[in-house]
Amino acid sequence: MTGWTWQYEGYDPADERLRESLCTLGNGYFATRGVLAECAADTVHYPGTYAAGVYNRLVSSVGGRQVENEDVVNLPNWLPLRFRRPGGTWLTPDTTPVLDHAVILHLSSGLMERRTRFGLGADGALLVRQLRFVGMADPHLAGLRTEFTAEGFSGPLEVEAALDGGVTNAGVPRYADLDGRHLTHVVTGTSEQDAVWLRCRTRTSDVRIAYAARLTSPASVTVRHDLPRAVQTTRLDLRDGNTLTVDKVVALHTSRDPAISDPLHAAVDRVHRAAPFDELLAPHLTAWQQLWRRAEPDVPDEVGRILRLHLFHVLQTLSPHTADLDVGVPARGLHGEAYRGHVFWDELFVLPYLNLHFPEISRALLHYRYRRLERARTAAHDAGRRGAMYPWQSGSDGREETQQLHLNPRSGRWLPDHSHLQHHVGSAIAYNVWQYCEAAGDEEFLHTKGAEMLLQISRFWAGSASLDEGLGRYRIKGVVGPDEYHDGYPDADRPGLDDNAYTNVTAAWVLARTLEVLRHLPEPRRRELAERTGLDEAELDHWDHVSRTLHVPFHDGVISQFEGYGDLAELDWRGYRRRYGDIRRLDRILEAEGDTVNRYQASKQADVLMLGYLFSPAELQGVFRRLGLSLDERTWRRTVDYYLHRTSHGSTLSGLVHGWVLARARRRDAWKFCQEALQSDIADIQGGTTGEGIHLGAMAGTLDLVQRGLTGLETRGGALWLDPVPLPELSSYGITVRYHGHWGVRLRLESGSVEITVPSAGRYPIEVHLPGHRAVRVDPGETARLTLLE
Repeated sequence: MTGWTWQYEGYDPADERLRESLCTLGNGYFATRGVLAECAADTVHYPGTYAAGVYNRLVSSVGGRQVENEDVVNLPNWLPLRFRRPGGTWLTPDTTPVLDHAVILHLSSGLMERRTRFGLGADGALLVRQLRFVGMADPHLAGLRTEFTAEGFSGPLEVEAALDGGVTNAGVPRYADLDGRHLTHVVTGTSEQDAVWLRCRTRTSDVRIAYAARLTSPASVTVRHDLPRAVQTTRLDLRDGNTLTVDKVVALHTSRDPAISDPLHAAVDRVHRAAPFDELLAPHLTAWQQLWRRAEPDVPDEVGRILRLHLFHVLQTLSPHTADLDVGVPARGLHGEAYRGHVFWDELFVLPYLNLHFPEISRALLHYRYRRLERARTAAHDAGRRGAMYPWQSGSDGREETQQLHLNPRSGRWLPDHSHLQHHVGSAIAYNVWQYCEAAGDEEFLHTKGAEMLLQISRFWAGSASLDEGLGRYRIKGVVGPDEYHDGYPDADRPGLDDNAYTNVTAAWVLARTLEVLRHLPEPRRRELAERTGLDEAELDHWDHVSRTLHVPFHDGVISQFEGYGDLAELDWRGYRRRYGDIRRLDRILEAEGDTVNRYQASKQADVLMLGYLFSPAELQGVFRRLGLSLDERTWRRTVDYYLHRTSHGSTLSGLVHGWVLARARRRDAWKFCQEALQSDIADIQGGTTGEGIHLGAMAGTLDLVQRGLTGLETRGGALWLDPVPLPELSSYGITVRYHGHWGVRLRLESGSVEITVPSAGRYPIEVHLPGHRAVRVDPGETARLTLLE
């Protein structure tokens, strides 16, 4: 890698799935994996194109049961462009000797470049150079330029470009038993101006999809239709040492798009009106330059290069174009089919970064949750609860999409999946509402949609808590926490755990914060909300009482992950590491042995320690004080150490959270976990999962680790609060944020000092709080350089 490129040299089939994920190009509307254009789906390659929010639901027969799943749909493949000498086989790196090969991802411009020299034996070699873009200026356009150079020979070359509707969802081997045939009614045709088109629809959700493609060649282009493919061919007359270029420009529309009448008409019209390839690049490059200017962190060396790659993939999944869509945060981006494209709680790790750069995207993502509030209320009602019970996995309409069964690849067994009991996703949504409004100063959203979501989530928590007369405290039973290893007690006849500390503490925080928001609502709005929801003072008093008396279990002087965690058996960590090496997925190892992780003090990822990720030490102590509990620094330190030794880090989010928590605690070993978070996808530390799609939460979380974690940056009370963490490995860095209407507030941290510049275009000064209860005001157009106290 260099500062602005990500480059792979040589061709290795074993690395292709990983490269294809990390070389994905997208624009927030759709994305296409970085597969070589001449390669079809097989055990090595997996072409995939995904449009944000396009899902389809199918029923499969698995283990003697009918199982229903909703998946993000692999759309028709627009990439195919293959080539051969007349009468020969089609050239691919898997069928033809490769003399040289390189794939280069140009981060600054959103371009993928590939260069391959194919050996033709005694006939010399063919050099193929391709340049690919997925339009950031026009989100409905994509393009592929292919340059062919003959080396040591002259003669014809056949080139075939296609739109291929014969695709399925087959990118995750674990899902092989599930029906992946999501497309139907594939039809192709030719427009009046010789562009080819393809249209189809999803089988049950009935989303109509349309492509149109234009092929520009120095030779004539012919068209044929071999369903499910629309094919354009051209025959190039190559001369030794000369280069000929073929350009393919494609337009994509779906029936979910606003301001169109028909996807096919829109796609054909757009590709007809599209400028030549060179002219399309100019606005695309400008759009990327503007994104980098708004969001790029100024971090040196290798860390800075990895952060650029992470930001690149965040922006390909969630760009300003996303603000016009009804979509959530897909946990694996638009980069693959893992987790079926579902929306979990990952916005908890993504929105904090977006809040301070692209608040319009954050607002749109919160609208996705608001539009599904009624569905969450229905789910709560059906479960015998009040309020809103948001699903652990969400898709198109907000119903619970968590699968009923999951496959353990080690044992080959399909097992019950109880992760739908992770009701803490509601607290994550409430936390995101509050953080967005604090960072953006968006009172209108907080007083309307935000307040309504907070109210209904609080109502759910208050109704889920039952009073234990013996304890004199409220308890929340039958849930699963962030540590998905534990979904029940050993040998219990029902799933779920009691008093998960993370669930109870965040529920208490949500209740307290909602009460605060309701108190400060304008009186007419509060009256309207109370009338619509049946809210009264008695219910508010109950919320207040629950928020002060929720039970948080302790054992051996540390916070218990859940009631009874300390009674579980200790695992032979050393023995399992010696036997298996990588034990990140300890649950699969134990199940294959006929055992269960439910019997052991062993966590998949940060659970209790998530509290140290969400809340600064002072705020977390305040939450515990409200609960009538003491959480001094010594107790928290013991708790951190306790779970550090009992976590297998089976999630890419685990290293991120641990790095964040340890940095806030000024621990020297923080950097080890920060490094793991940075490497999680580029080194594929989970053992092959990145090839199924990148981990968006981990990528965005590393950006936010620098933006808020290491700076100690908080947005609260209409001010910026800074408490920088001195890490020798990253002693100098800068960030630029958008805060309360100020575009481009610059923070520069050096050893022992911080520099703050407020852009001159702002109307109001910014108040900045530093450790030691110091506060300064920085006026628009001014720079303040402040010394940090030891």
